[in-house]
Order: sequence, then C-alpha cells, then structure tokens
Amino acid sequence: MVKVPRDVPAGQMRAVIDTNVFVSGSIRPRGAPGNILRALRDLRFLALVSTPILEELVATLTRPWLQERYGIEDEDVRDLLRLLALRSELVEPTTRIRQCRDPHDDMFLEAAVEGRAARLVSGDADLLAIGSVGDTRIVTPAFFVAELD
Repeated sequence: MVKVPRDVPAGQMRAVIDTNVFVSGSIRPRGAPGNILRALRDLRFLALVSTPILEELVATLTRPWLQERYGIEDEDVRDLLRLLALRSELVEPTTRIRQCRDPHDDMFLEAAVEGRAARLVSGDADLLAIGSVGDTRIVTPAFFVAELD
C-alpha cells in the first residue's frame, strides 16, 4: 500500500532525491541541495522514497566521521526523517532494474519507475550518464531547482 501525505497538493511534481543530495543539503544548506530541502518543506514537489533509500540515508547521516566533520546531530537526522514522513510518498518497488554501473544505485531507478517520478535528482555522475529511465528524467540538483522556480 502506498501512503500519500494528506497535505500535498494534487498534481505535484514527483521526484526521487538521491541520498547524496539530502546529505549535501544537510551539510551546505545554501546550495542547490539545500534549496531542494526548502522546496520540499514548502510543498513544491512530492518526494518519493523507498525503504532501502531511507535506510541508506539514515546510515549515511549517522556515520560518526560525517557527524563530527560537519556537525550533523541526531536531532538533524530526526528532523529530516520527520520532513520526509510529512512530504514524501513511500513506494515499494516490485520491478528490479539492473542498469547502473554501481548496482547499489539501482534502488533509485526502481523507486522512480515504481513511483512514476518525473525526475530523479542526483549528483552521481553514473546516474546522470543514464539520462532517463522509463518516463523519469535524471537531472542535477541545480537543474531541478531551476525547474521548480
């Protein structure tokens, strides 16, 4: 069963956001990834997530060296997860896609296809090189921010 947040306007652009974008937005809130987090808070798009994406996000943001180096606290991680609970749709991919050089990145393609995403937003060169999967266009954070404006 797919759970759609109640307060997200109908017809909202649907997008899968790569973990690297969430992490960059948490570390440097003034860049394009930070603008994406603000746009999500402001209901300017609907994020699509899967359980593997959420697990990777938590595992990455709770790495001790990352928290130490960038001052990320457990409360920051909880705040991001609360935001995602309010502003994202959980998808459960049923189709396996094997298209990425790094098989670990296939989870983003799977979520995009299952969730009928218009965009997959990533800073990963390998994902960006694919260009698109199904009806989903793979774009940089800067491109996505420009689209939302």
